[in-house]
Amino acid sequence: MISHHRPDRTISGPFLAGFLASVIYLSACSVGPDYTRPPVTTPAQYKEADAASPAQSVDEVIKAKWWEMFGDRELTELEEQVDVSNQNVAQAAAGYRQALALVQSARAAYFPTVTVGLGISRTQTSPTISPGPVRDTEPFTEHTMPLEVSWEVDVWGRIRRLVEASQANAQASEADLEAGKLSARAQLAQAYFLLRTLDAQKQLLDATVVAYQKSVELTTNRYNSGVASRGDVLQAETQLKSTQAQEIDITAQRAQVEHAIALLIGKAPAELSVTVAPLNAALPALPAGVPEEILKRRPDVAAAERLMAAANAQIGVAIAAYYPDVTVNSSGGFESSSASKWFSWMGRFWSFGVGMTQTLFDGGLRGAEVDRARAAYDASVASYRQTVLTGYQEVEDSLAAQRILGTEAVAQDEAVTAAQQSLAVTMNQYQAGIVSYLNVIVAQTIALSNQRTAVDILGRRLNATVLLIKALGGGWKTA
Repeated sequence: MISHHRPDRTISGPFLAGFLASVIYLSACSVGPDYTRPPVTTPAQYKEADAASPAQSVDEVIKAKWWEMFGDRELTELEEQVDVSNQNVAQAAAGYRQALALVQSARAAYFPTVTVGLGISRTQTSPTISPGPVRDTEPFTEHTMPLEVSWEVDVWGRIRRLVEASQANAQASEADLEAGKLSARAQLAQAYFLLRTLDAQKQLLDATVVAYQKSVELTTNRYNSGVASRGDVLQAETQLKSTQAQEIDITAQRAQVEHAIALLIGKAPAELSVTVAPLNAALPALPAGVPEEILKRRPDVAAAERLMAAANAQIGVAIAAYYPDVTVNSSGGFESSSASKWFSWMGRFWSFGVGMTQTLFDGGLRGAEVDRARAAYDASVASYRQTVLTGYQEVEDSLAAQRILGTEAVAQDEAVTAAQQSLAVTMNQYQAGIVSYLNVIVAQTIALSNQRTAVDILGRRLNATVLLIKALGGGWKTA
């Protein structure tokens, strides 16, 4: 430690210059491995993609407001409220702000810590410590105002690695925020299309109830005329009541889905009422894109990659513990036994010191910390690769669902047409007395079931489209 209180003595200039030059030279490097993204297995194309369609990037198709592709105004109005009111998104946004604050906290270690103090003390020394006869000593007052500066020199790059890790964690937090937004928006779109599917089935059941009421009137008139039996009337009434029960059940399901939509936009269920409307959303045509786009378009993949970079930086932090810590400390200020001379130039004092500490034995602590950091990095690599594979699976699942449901929809539409024709023929036969009313019941049940299945398939196709957009990363790309 170099310490001076007398103004006529100074630190050697060559020594200080040499020390600072050495610090600058050593600070140009950081211990630990530099980060490079590890490779992942990327297929050339998706298995479930249409082989006849050329590979097209989805960046030009899926925009930031991807929900507008469905052409539903009310869906767009609901989606616009997710960023503002969804509490899960608000929680993720707060987490991102915390991560940014931690970056600034880590960067603060680049700079020295400066403290200033102010002190007044009155001291009485023991008379026995003075040579010669024991004499009473007079108490004296000391006034001090020290200014102290302490700085850890980042010779081995420990602080730089900490800042690197904090920045990567902040970027991962930002990607988590975007993943939360994408998830909430996808859930909202799925719930909305389920609501509209239920609306369509409700409309179908309403029309069916009207038709069944006419069937009850027809069989009742035929019974009164002695043409039909009492059993025909009871069968018609049973069919009517059963359909009305299904109608009530649809209403209960719709209420629950509406409550879920309210939660997704951050409202109490009592604050939201979605009007009943037919299922008329457009089915956008989406290209599968190329599998490599998953690496830059999915926010969860970006978050996993950034966490991997942070874990790599922590290895450098752990390795830096093997090297000595270099600190620079200096202090100065004024001191005097008289308040009137407190800030006089003669009352000044200062000191400057450079310290270096090295741990000689720690029972294997540093080695264990390095091993732990390397294992944490290996775990983050596995997590990253698993996230990428999960992304590929979700895209393949959605592509398969789109393709298969599209084929199923064509077959189901043909089944609906055939069932309606069969019902018309059976009703004519019943009125002509050729078949019993049981045949009518069977034809009505088949027709209604096929119509509801067709509506359900359309809803599932919309849901598969939403899931494909989500699996492709929505409208977000890694910056």
